[in-house]
Amino acid sequence: MPQWRRCSPNRSTYPPDGKTYTFKLRDGLKFSNGEALTSADVLAAWQRYTDPKTAWRCLNDVTGKGVSNVTGVEAPDASTVVFTLEKPTALFLTTLARTDCGGTGIYHKSSLDAEGKWVKPVGTGPFTLSEWRSGQYVELAANANYVSPGGDRTGYVGDKTPKVDAVRFMIVPDDAAAKAALYSGDIDVLSDVNNADIEEFSGSDQLKVDKVPSMGLTGLLLQTRDPLLGDVRIRKALLLTLDLPEIAQALTNGQATSSLSVIPTPSPYYGKTQSEVPARNIEEAKKLLAEAGYKGETIKWLATKFYPSLFDAAILVQAMAQEAGINIEIETLDWASLLDRYTAGNYSAMSFTYSARLDPTLSFDMVSGSKDKSANKVWDNPDGLKLIAESASVTDQAKRQAMFDQLEGMMRADVPLIPLYSGTRIGAVRANVEGYKTWPVGYPRMWGVSFAAGQ
Repeated sequence: MPQWRRCSPNRSTYPPDGKTYTFKLRDGLKFSNGEALTSADVLAAWQRYTDPKTAWRCLNDVTGKGVSNVTGVEAPDASTVVFTLEKPTALFLTTLARTDCGGTGIYHKSSLDAEGKWVKPVGTGPFTLSEWRSGQYVELAANANYVSPGGDRTGYVGDKTPKVDAVRFMIVPDDAAAKAALYSGDIDVLSDVNNADIEEFSGSDQLKVDKVPSMGLTGLLLQTRDPLLGDVRIRKALLLTLDLPEIAQALTNGQATSSLSVIPTPSPYYGKTQSEVPARNIEEAKKLLAEAGYKGETIKWLATKFYPSLFDAAILVQAMAQEAGINIEIETLDWASLLDRYTAGNYSAMSFTYSARLDPTLSFDMVSGSKDKSANKVWDNPDGLKLIAESASVTDQAKRQAMFDQLEGMMRADVPLIPLYSGTRIGAVRANVEGYKTWPVGYPRMWGVSFAAGQ
């Protein structure tokens, strides 16, 4: 993670011109090898991130093809870094902090070899990489040179002082084995618990369960360029055949409520418009199908058992849609193959899941865009894309809410996808583990975690 403190802006204020961001590095900050972090390290890391050869996942979002365009990065002194943007955006800081962007972490030059290839991360965080055995485990050791910023833990911010000497992330082959290892004490933390195991775990005096609403999305993708599903009436009919609350209840064992919005339920922008869920209406679905001239043609539906909920979703949709005469044939793929088909836009319909996005603009952006340029995009309504882009430059919360409410209506009218639920992140720990908290984004945070005294 980037270990700096902001001079301007903070969560509630932005640069006067909206384009110049000044960061002050925290005093006394050191890398795990003991060397001081300076602005030169920030510049070097940024140059590597923005080198297309490194294939950084978020390159487009800082080079003008996404939410922002960084036109300059300067270091006026050893503790100051200044970023200049082409135009104002409300999402620059959010982008730097995104977990899927690696938090834009700053690393020491010794992390790379003479040819610029990755060797081993040398950062400023609470732990260092100790050992990695592919397919078995990754072990981290406490960083003796860690300098805490203080403050409560919020996301990836606050005091991250390690309270144990080492943390080992084990690769456990399946859910049953992970469950057995937790009970036996071979592992102390299970960061991702199956919904079906919650009741059992909660009733055990050996374990503690912690859960929070998730920022992810599980839903159904409908290819708007498909010969059948290209007709919006058929897509609307499919939606009307579904009992969305029942589907969410069944897929999550009652741990999540149905939501037809791409904005996750924990978001401050999840309001009345986002919470509306249409009732099932088979007769209206049949009427739309008749108007569209649908005569029972087969719709191929892709799913995977890698995530059981995605396969189960397909089964439920198949059964419910059949009541209106919609004929769905399910094809089950491994996760990698499903991803390939998603990336290529090569499907009629599929069950799919998205990782967390922490801002509504990013939530809409993850499913929206030109299909000619990015085949994986689901929604390519030109007016919608324009409004999404506008929402990235607005900082007033009320104005953004109005934009997101309008986008919600537009997307629901087009039905390019059917969100099902945001989900719940559930973790379980041994009874003697203290300080572990599940995070809506889903990644385990092991700083501040310890064992009870005397155990």
